[in-house]
Amino acid sequence: MTDPLRIGVLALQGDFALHARALARCGVEPVEVRKPAQLADVDGLVIPGGESTTLLHLLSTWEFVPALERFHAEGRPVFGTCAGLILLAREVTSPAQSSLALIDLAVERNAYGRQRESFEARGEAVLGGRRVPVEMVFIRAPRIRRVGPGVEVLARRDDEPVMARQGSVLVATFHPELTADVTVHAHFCEMVRRAREGRAAAGGPGDAGHERAELDPAARGGAA
Repeated sequence: MTDPLRIGVLALQGDFALHARALARCGVEPVEVRKPAQLADVDGLVIPGGESTTLLHLLSTWEFVPALERFHAEGRPVFGTCAGLILLAREVTSPAQSSLALIDLAVERNAYGRQRESFEARGEAVLGGRRVPVEMVFIRAPRIRRVGPGVEVLARRDDEPVMARQGSVLVATFHPELTADVTVHAHFCEMVRRAREGRAAAGGPGDAGHERAELDPAARGGAA
């Protein structure tokens, strides 16, 4: 019997419940993370949308930052959407604020306008080497203004990057959890599965007793 992937969703603020639901549809076990110690028990982490300054304050209050830095250093994947992207980016403007700086991007906060200017779009992403359709919901979304040399752009809208990856860090300016399409979440689950297998093969931290977990093929959609 194989152990399922356990993917945490930072549950301090924002739409964490919808991310957990999407992960469950991908055949993994979602875990709502409210304390830094819980990070030791999950294979990957989603940082959801919400209000980035509030999330920063809560991360500081609960002393999450050192634990998140260790989590990333161990090669455990992190996926940030909207405000989660802002927290992970190296540079933040409009206004400037501190961040975890785990992906070499510069982002502008609320660059698509206010809540009433939110919109939905359908686009394409390159996931697992294949082009797949992706549903996108933009709500007070940030814009990616600079992409570092080590960052791979996975999706664009009107020639602007809206989804990117650097190593074990995946980010999106939009909210995939607000759609019925689990393509993006399934891709992140695959990143987490591969990372866990790599750590297990290398005898990395936190993988005792973990074996390969298979994703539910029916939940994969078009992702690879």
